[in-house]
Amino acid sequence: MPSVKVPGPYAGNLALSRHSAKPGEMTDVRHDWSRDEARALHDLPLTDLLFRAQEVHRVTQPRDAVQLCSLLSIKTGACQEDCSYCPQSSKYDTGVEAERLMDVQDVLSKAREAKAAGASRFCMGAAWRSPKKGSRQFQQVLDMVRGVRELGLEACATLGMLDEEQTQELKDAGLTAYNHNLDTSEEYYGEIITTRTYRDRLETIGRVAAAGISVCAGGIIGMGESVDDRVAMLVTLANLTPQPESVPVNALVAVPGTPLSDQAPVDSLELVRMCATARIMMPNARVRLSAGRASLSRESQLLCFMAGANSIFFGDKLLTTGNPDHDSDLALLREAGLRPLEPEQATASDAAE
Repeated sequence: MPSVKVPGPYAGNLALSRHSAKPGEMTDVRHDWSRDEARALHDLPLTDLLFRAQEVHRVTQPRDAVQLCSLLSIKTGACQEDCSYCPQSSKYDTGVEAERLMDVQDVLSKAREAKAAGASRFCMGAAWRSPKKGSRQFQQVLDMVRGVRELGLEACATLGMLDEEQTQELKDAGLTAYNHNLDTSEEYYGEIITTRTYRDRLETIGRVAAAGISVCAGGIIGMGESVDDRVAMLVTLANLTPQPESVPVNALVAVPGTPLSDQAPVDSLELVRMCATARIMMPNARVRLSAGRASLSRESQLLCFMAGANSIFFGDKLLTTGNPDHDSDLALLREAGLRPLEPEQATASDAAE
């Protein structure tokens, strides 16, 4: 079966081969993107960029399916980190009340509700710098992971930095994916966070990938960074081996009390461009339309889907900030002719022949 060529302004035109271990998956993924190439791609006329992204999407992904992910804050607030965008940081007065780690059965009850509502992946977030080694709390998280998997859901966690032992324990418990965002470019990172380094983040991502857990890593736009910073972040992600399985594209939710509270909202077309560029650079990844989606019109969300986004957080809350309710999301997908992706369905199992 012939390859599909996507002409582009960058060296080494993208060849989407159908000959791979998984139907539709690209085997010749690039890990040598330069910032100039990625910026040229990002800056294409929008209709051209969307067309190219959709060509990639139709070969490597189910053309009519969107992964629905539910996100639950299992331990809220009192975080030691100083991430400038985060209302859960103990450094800022944002009105978020600190809460202890949730009971395992309470978390599993939420997971059952998410599954009944249509979610296929259940994500659990704890406001920690990193889990305490050998702690009762970490053992509870492992029990949560096991319980979520027993429900037939994919299990994702975001717990901060991990060492090798913790990573292996999560793998043994059945964790499907681990979220650890880069947030922005390495150059701009120090303007947003000072309590952990960019290298810290990359090392945790490397441990997760080495353990055989899928990596979920993306970033946030609208924090005062330049377009070059956004592109540089995508280059870093695309040049990882392996590339992330999921790439969340977040728009800043400016929360009162955080240092970024006065940032202007991101224009929806900037999100569209990021989704399309991520789709072309990381063709096998699920591109997740994440924080900031509540402010998007239905038309803007559909443009993001056209650009290659095929995963959303599902439910009325993202950790501590708002999100469209699940009835509205299901109605939007239904009216657009899209369907929820089944748990652990191969990313491109029903890609176009």
